[in-house]
Amino acid sequence: MKSEKIAPAICFFMFNVYCLMFFFVTLSLCDELTLHSEEKNNRDCFVLRSFFRNFVALNIQTTMKKLIFTLCLVACSMTAAQAQTIDTLLNKVSTQPFTFSAQVPDGNYRVTVTLGNKKKAGQTVVRAESRRHYFDMITTKKGKYETVSFVVNKHNPVIDAKTRVKLKPRETDYKNWDDSLNLSFCGPMPAVQRIQIEPIKNVTTVFLCGNSTVVDQENEPWASWGQMITRWFGEGVVFANYAESGLSCTTFLAQLRLDKILTQLKKDDYVIVEFGHNDEKEKKAGDGAWYSYSRNLKIFADRVKSAGGHIIFCTPTARRAFKDGRNQNTHGDYPEAMKTVARREHVPVIDLTAMSTAFYEALGEEGSKKALVHYPANTFPGQDKALADNTHFNPYGAWQIAKMIVMGLKQMDSPLVRHLRADWQDYNPAQPDDPAQFVWHMSAGSNITKPDGN
Repeated sequence: MKSEKIAPAICFFMFNVYCLMFFFVTLSLCDELTLHSEEKNNRDCFVLRSFFRNFVALNIQTTMKKLIFTLCLVACSMTAAQAQTIDTLLNKVSTQPFTFSAQVPDGNYRVTVTLGNKKKAGQTVVRAESRRHYFDMITTKKGKYETVSFVVNKHNPVIDAKTRVKLKPRETDYKNWDDSLNLSFCGPMPAVQRIQIEPIKNVTTVFLCGNSTVVDQENEPWASWGQMITRWFGEGVVFANYAESGLSCTTFLAQLRLDKILTQLKKDDYVIVEFGHNDEKEKKAGDGAWYSYSRNLKIFADRVKSAGGHIIFCTPTARRAFKDGRNQNTHGDYPEAMKTVARREHVPVIDLTAMSTAFYEALGEEGSKKALVHYPANTFPGQDKALADNTHFNPYGAWQIAKMIVMGLKQMDSPLVRHLRADWQDYNPAQPDDPAQFVWHMSAGSNITKPDGN
């Protein structure tokens, strides 16, 4: 419990102390007056003062009970406050990635990490949860230290005593959904001296809803924009990623992920929604861009607005599908259907389809492979066949898409951009960063299994 809850309890305690002192003084006077009445043989005065004495004694008992209760409340509050603040002297340096976990309840947490080592120079990359990227490589000289702070959202599947998010079986082991706040440190020589974790309330939470192009991908070489966008924002904004590979609007809602979000959402928080890839594959009666997809997008808008939040739509990222030197639209009417719902419901929209198409075409038919999971055989352990995926991004591609999201927020003049870090530089998808200059230090663990969806 935070200090704003402890302070009133202490004030209440002090008030009762003063009341108790007043009652004791009053009781003493009653005793004096009662003795005087007995000496004067004044029966009426004696009865009245005896009654008053008993009344004061009863108030003393009541006040004592309040004092004991308040003392217990203050003690429990202080214990809870201490329990939620974690301060660990780790003093670890390694040539391999390593992790740190602390069990915490749902919420947002400020994490302060002191990087460096007394005996060795360090080169440390800082990430959290499922490879959520916060800081590029930070170099520290031997015996020198640098402190960084950032805010991490932690959530588990519990909605209430009877209801949980219907996670996919493979998600049950994901760091994003467990009961701990997870930190990971990688780079040539990760060095961490100290880790401090404390709950924080006064930040804007941005909840992410989507599929494999949004989710915090658990393993290398897969990556999505949701786990990269955290790199560009300061401590005033925190991202909570509820996306999962293979989901459509329909399945996201059916798995109660939006229900869980609404238990955490505060007034003026944000929800960003990107769907389309998997909605296209739903072929039952009533499905389609202008039917179930549009209806479901309206459900997102209505429920988020009713809860006091702000909603933003993102049209789906383009697939790599070149013909005659141009990247083709594989999403049919879905991007336009989203824009139509956005206009009707007064929801701002980021045209990620157009921006990612311009991005692919700027890189070219062959060069655009460098943004996706295209790797020759034996690039990763256990990979005996080449990987050629035209939907799912590698870290470079996810990095570029995250920049497109930021630019979309800037173009709509979103208040979120006030929290961009000082080193942000505006981005043009038609002039992307050079893939050859992009540096990514791998986290521990790789898995060549393709994410659900396409």
